[in-house]
Amino acid sequence: MEFLNDMALFVEVVKARSFRRAAEAMGMPNSTLSRRISGLEKEIGLRLLHRTTRKIELTEAGQLYFDRCKRIVEEARLAHEQLGEMLARPSGVLRASLPVDFANIYLAPLIAEFARLYPGISFELDLTPRQVDLVSEPIDVVIRMGELANSNLIARKLASLRRGLYASPRYLEQYGDPVQPSDLTHHECLRLRGTRAERWVLSSSEGQEEVEVGGRFELNSVGMIRRLATLDQGVALLAEGIVLQDLADGTLRRVLPLWQASPVSVYALTETRLLPAKTQRFIEFLREKLQDA
Repeated sequence: MEFLNDMALFVEVVKARSFRRAAEAMGMPNSTLSRRISGLEKEIGLRLLHRTTRKIELTEAGQLYFDRCKRIVEEARLAHEQLGEMLARPSGVLRASLPVDFANIYLAPLIAEFARLYPGISFELDLTPRQVDLVSEPIDVVIRMGELANSNLIARKLASLRRGLYASPRYLEQYGDPVQPSDLTHHECLRLRGTRAERWVLSSSEGQEEVEVGGRFELNSVGMIRRLATLDQGVALLAEGIVLQDLADGTLRRVLPLWQASPVSVYALTETRLLPAKTQRFIEFLREKLQDA
């Protein structure tokens, strides 16, 4: 069954896109790794990789073999992980991609708490809004907010965060408190770019209203919107959890408290349903904490 070991080596080479990087990661000589892959190709009877001095590329047969082998290798790894105390005490490097503002404002203390619970786990966190390719990039889980684009990824809903309207006391002293949603048309509204920024849909027990809003600021950063609101620059539409500290400090105040926008969903995205213990625990922890909040 030696070919099973070579299959695992082949998967690591493709993931690393380099014999040298794969050999370094596995702690074996580059020449040995190259010889093992060549032997695997001879045994199969097909070339799996195109090798050049600068890079490697999969052949058509190599792509088919990789797609099958990757799942076999992952399931074998999971079988080992889920034995004994590994599941109860997960370890290893957790690689996660997180939305920038949500991570800085809201997730940071939760991640710190998770790290204290599981000292065997170390972290590589990529704070980015871009679409991550979980197949080709070494990322275990992606946390994203809002509507999801169609994809083949496995999406687990972690929570729905309520959203309300907030402004600083000084801003409201200067411009007055809105009494009904239509009053927002006369206010500076801090708008998030790319989300029908010019219209806010609000609902209450009285029904639903769509309000045309405007103002000098339209941004692509929730964190910046929150900060500008605390600096008396207008009314912001934000998830409740993001402004908890500002409400406690008195730097922000709820506006139109009987009205709210539709909740924003938070998802954990993974490539497969078969997850290592470290990723399972992280997703379960975030779901529990976010739903409690």
